[in-house]
Amino acid sequence: MRAFAPGSITAVFAPAESGNGSKGASVAIEDGVVADVRAADRTEVFLDGDATDFEPVEGVLDDLGVAARVELDAEVPVGCGFGASGAATLATALAANEAFELGLSRDGLVQASHVAEVEAGTGLGDVFIQSAGGLLMDDGSGRRRWEPSDAVEYVSFGGMATSDTLGDDELMARIEAVGGRVLDSLPDEPSLERLIRDSWTFAREIGLPTDRVRETVAEVEAAGGAASMAMLGETVFAVGVEGVLPHRTGISFDGATLL
Repeated sequence: MRAFAPGSITAVFAPAESGNGSKGASVAIEDGVVADVRAADRTEVFLDGDATDFEPVEGVLDDLGVAARVELDAEVPVGCGFGASGAATLATALAANEAFELGLSRDGLVQASHVAEVEAGTGLGDVFIQSAGGLLMDDGSGRRRWEPSDAVEYVSFGGMATSDTLGDDELMARIEAVGGRVLDSLPDEPSLERLIRDSWTFAREIGLPTDRVRETVAEVEAAGGAASMAMLGETVFAVGVEGVLPHRTGISFDGATLL
């Protein structure tokens, strides 16, 4: 059984007051991850044909009480700020639910995927936007969703270890303060351009952009667009330009689905 989950780009985030998950603003994109799940004697995970340890995928299958061979086909770079681990975990959960006739609700599968991500230290809430599609924002008062029509361009220079960032208490304190302030300053339904511009303020204030990211954002701005850094990866995403960055995609409105 196969399922697809879109990649997601988080523009700004902060830890939730509960300490479980996060608040922030993210957009789902049409480039994502396909999971092919089949029953097996023991769980094995393959990414683009190569065997790999994929802790949240293994974790969600364990939580569902099944063993499977999972073949992942990623259209986005893994570990570079596209929520690939969340997409892989959610797609696996959806496919496993169908393949093993578990009869679980979509909300239950999303929650199981979220828990697997948090426990693995690979994400704080990617699966919610990947299930819903569109642009999702949560400033702590509840989730709001809408469907901007912007095309998104992006380029990735490499990854950042999400688990290292989430485990850095000093950095997370800055993220909590700056991210909370930026989220509070946004209107109820900001344009994607406005969100990206505020995201760039957030990224610079917490001190994450590399020289390559700064130079690429400057190129986009010189061309009349808005750009920022994906959380968390050495990745730039932009709107309002065409052909400035090498990859171009649309926003996924449907979210994760069986294939």
